[in-house]
Amino acid sequence: MKTSWRSASLVASAAAVLVLTTACGQDKADTSTGSQNVGAAPAANGYGSAGAAASPSTGAGAGTAGAAAGTQTQSAGQLAVADTDKLGEVVTDSAGMTLYRFDKDTAEPPKSNCDGDCATAWPPVPASGATAPIGVDKTLLGEVTRTDGTKQLTYEGWPLYRFAKDTKAGDTKGQGVGGTWYATAPDGKKASGGGEAAAGGSAEAADLPGLSTRNDPELGEVVIDKNGMTVYRFEKDVPWPMKSNCVGECLEKWPVVAPVDAADTKGIDNKNDGRRGYVVNNRPDGLKQQSIDCWPLYTFAGDKKPGDTNGQGVGGTWYAISPEGKPLGKPK
Repeated sequence: MKTSWRSASLVASAAAVLVLTTACGQDKADTSTGSQNVGAAPAANGYGSAGAAASPSTGAGAGTAGAAAGTQTQSAGQLAVADTDKLGEVVTDSAGMTLYRFDKDTAEPPKSNCDGDCATAWPPVPASGATAPIGVDKTLLGEVTRTDGTKQLTYEGWPLYRFAKDTKAGDTKGQGVGGTWYATAPDGKKASGGGEAAAGGSAEAADLPGLSTRNDPELGEVVIDKNGMTVYRFEKDVPWPMKSNCVGECLEKWPVVAPVDAADTKGIDNKNDGRRGYVVNNRPDGLKQQSIDCWPLYTFAGDKKPGDTNGQGVGGTWYAISPEGKPLGKPK
């Protein structure tokens, strides 16, 4: 099995993302970390909707989901590990329904960012009455308090969901939807494999750290997210004091990159020298956004698979970002 950078981050120091109050001109910084077995703070207002806007299939099939909601909200009971042809081993509930994790959630600390229509299409799995699969460490199970006060089951810190379009045991129709939804493997990672809706999902992509780099033949060393998707900066943003000027409808095309623990990166300039560095942008709209060298980070909804750079140069203001925070390929 490949080394998981995400697993390494879970045992990293709680000070891995220290943010000094002077960095990037911010008054306050988010330095929260947490344990997978304790409740997390409510989801940031609007974050789930931003994710849904970037990936329309997040909330797809709401009508179907509404009809299935009653049966999808029951206790998971004794979880099991099923061996599937396409995805290998995946975690299921006691009825054999596949359980999923959402890339826009966080595991450390546990936090769900799927509410409203998203939670209709992807019903959260209740924490009550659930037990670990046979032969699996029960400490992998935990719970998180959702914004509505209900308790949701977590697995290795990740909140668990069913998919409303899965209608029978063994279905894995949610795999790869929007490039953010994946069946849960027995070790808590994303199950490897594509599925019809996968956006370039693969074993390699599933094992990437939260932020890393790849060598682009035209642009050089480009920052990528945990799904292998290109990361961009916006020239209309302001690094000092840090401010994002991509708001409202802009976020539908350019979703923010959620905070990534410094220990969950590879090859990224993630040192904070008290002036500039690797810090979290606490946006006025409630979203929390990772930055490099005080430049807020985004992905592009027009990129459909790892390696795409369709956002490069858009409007003369969007550029792939280097691990030091520089705009790649920007005309001089």
